Amino acid sequence: MTEMPNLPKTAYFVAGTDTEIGKTLVASALLHALTRTGLSTAGMKPVAAGAELRDGVWHNEDADALAAQASILLPPALATPFLLQQPTAPHIAAAQEGRPIVLSYILDCYRQIAAVAEAVVVEGVGGFRVPLNDHHDTADLAQQLGLPVLLVVGLRLGCISHALLTVEAIAARGLHLAGWVANTVDPTMLNADATLEALSSRIAAPLLGRVPRLAHSTAAAAAAHLDFSRLPGWPAGNRS
Repeated sequence: MTEMPNLPKTAYFVAGTDTEIGKTLVASALLHALTRTGLSTAGMKPVAAGAELRDGVWHNEDADALAAQASILLPPALATPFLLQQPTAPHIAAAQEGRPIVLSYILDCYRQIAAVAEAVVVEGVGGFRVPLNDHHDTADLAQQLGLPVLLVVGLRLGCISHALLTVEAIAARGLHLAGWVANTVDPTMLNADATLEALSSRIAAPLLGRVPRLAHSTAAAAAAHLDFSRLPGWPAGNRS
């Protein structure tokens, strides 16, 4: 694992078991809670696939959601150095758009963000092993950042295997799984409670909470169901 000196002690990498399982909602909730502690906060979505042009500027809704909860307004090119237009696998979108994803550039952007923020939340793209280029995937990025990992598990049929395989992949990279969150993707899922128990008995990291299907999927609403104070580096005396 690559050591990155002079970084804030409050920084996390948010990974997911798959795409569309609430990773951005939980990352935004984490930023919301950190901002409420009084720390200066910044969010980073290094790679985002899927953008729309508004008023002459390309936007990605995940990147925008993180920015809305941070106290520091970052230049979009710094917060999301690889903003790709097509909503498809990032290595495919990058190749088709002629913008190869370079990990060293992402790390440089992260260092710049970490130099101005007391707390940083970095959200991955898709699942934990999504390819970024011909040689690297999201797991490689997480490994080079070296941050504690918060895993978002989307509660739906098949999530047990997805979650346990992701936990193994995180450990294989020498990373610390600091905690995990269960997010309700399928509110009609059979035996959801039993599934949660099966995961809790097999994942050796604290369950920070279970987000129900929300009428309004806001960062504040999700944060109300989560206890981030169990994460390493959480500001002392604050429970958000």
